[in-house]
Amino acid sequence: MGGGVESGAGAAATRRKENRRRMLAAAAINAVLVAVGVVGGILTHSLALLADAGHVLSDLAAIGLALLAASLAARSGGARRTFGYQRSEVIAALVNGVTLVAIAVVIVVAAVNRLQNPPHVQGGGVIVLGLVALAGNLAATWVLARGERRDLNLEAVLRHSAADALGALGVVVSGAVILTTGWRPIDPLSGIAIAGLILASSVRLVREPIDVLMEAAPQGVDVEAVARAVCAVPGVREVHELHVWSVTAGFEALAAHVVVAQGGDRDRARREIEFVLRDRFAIDHTTLQMEEEAGDALLQVERSD
Repeated sequence: MGGGVESGAGAAATRRKENRRRMLAAAAINAVLVAVGVVGGILTHSLALLADAGHVLSDLAAIGLALLAASLAARSGGARRTFGYQRSEVIAALVNGVTLVAIAVVIVVAAVNRLQNPPHVQGGGVIVLGLVALAGNLAATWVLARGERRDLNLEAVLRHSAADALGALGVVVSGAVILTTGWRPIDPLSGIAIAGLILASSVRLVREPIDVLMEAAPQGVDVEAVARAVCAVPGVREVHELHVWSVTAGFEALAAHVVVAQGGDRDRARREIEFVLRDRFAIDHTTLQMEEEAGDALLQVERSD
């Protein structure tokens, strides 16, 4: 076994500690933005502002879920859960992605209802509050973007925040149109546009966690290239039952049956394969079953009645 659970888990622990600090900073910014957005949306009668505040509120929930998942992932799973609770991060990312879809649907329904009778919106107030939200969301997004992006848990929170920044920009545009032209339908239309941005940002958050849970090959890992690299090791004749998957972000694993030439040094071939996998594909956790190539003459045992 090359690398092992400890090396993968150790790297994941370091990554979680740094990302946790960034998510807490983003949570503090978002808490202020929620209060500003809700109060401002009520005072200005702006659905776009309320929609953006609702999305920011979902960010707080997403960060809370992500921090809980990271805490669970750091725990030992005991003898029964040999990989611990590391996939709790993947599940949290999937929940956050589905939540984004639900938020987008709610916003669209509310916006369609408002299109029939758009309320009077105070454009000036919407612009000011939108600019405040935009500045806060950009700050939170910047903090999160400097973390370890392979972490689906962090990426989920980051995409929430980035969608918020785009939504806040939509709020500013909506307020400017209302202030200059008085065209009130722009507010619910902005809400629909924000919902579209939210949906777009949720695609990866739903697809990638499902890939991990289905134990698909990690992004960026060409399984055929891995097989060719293994077979290129001196003495290796064949590789089969090759499986590559992710336990969680930054913790890739591989299992395979490797056939070596008769009389070949299996241990040496295994060590060389482990080095190739670690050096070329960043796969540390490997389980290799080494088999010797069958000879031309096989021992046959016949049953005698």
